[in-house]
Amino acid sequence: MAHVSHHRGDLADHPDAAEMRDRYERVLGGRDVVLLDGPVLLAGLYLAVSPWVVHFSGNADLRTNNLIIGIAVALLGLGLTMVPRRMYGLCWAMVVIGAWMIVSPWVVTRFPSTGMIWNNVVVGAVTCLLGLAAAGLLMRTNRAKRS
Repeated sequence: MAHVSHHRGDLADHPDAAEMRDRYERVLGGRDVVLLDGPVLLAGLYLAVSPWVVHFSGNADLRTNNLIIGIAVALLGLGLTMVPRRMYGLCWAMVVIGAWMIVSPWVVTRFPSTGMIWNNVVVGAVTCLLGLAAAGLLMRTNRAKRS
């Protein structure tokens, strides 16, 4: 089989290289925060199913709270994956949701069990940290674009 390429050498000399780089940047959309999308989605999914994993026996209020908040966090994770430029403005919402998860066992129930407390504190702290990390990366990206 014959070699049909007439261009030999570095691709940087290719006439379409600049256009391909620009297109790649547009498609990527400044996605330096890709590593946060999956953990946010997983934290939300775990939070939604955690009442059945940790066995919140007889506490329908906290079970419903975790299910709703978990679905919201999972939707934020999906949004970060699908439309990152629009969704990274909601990173601060994850921080607030994480803080709510930390205090919710005492607010929603009268006598939370140790399992409920540890579950919500750990998942809330993880959600807060992911939100802060995403917000920090967003601020760094915005600062780099301005300069």
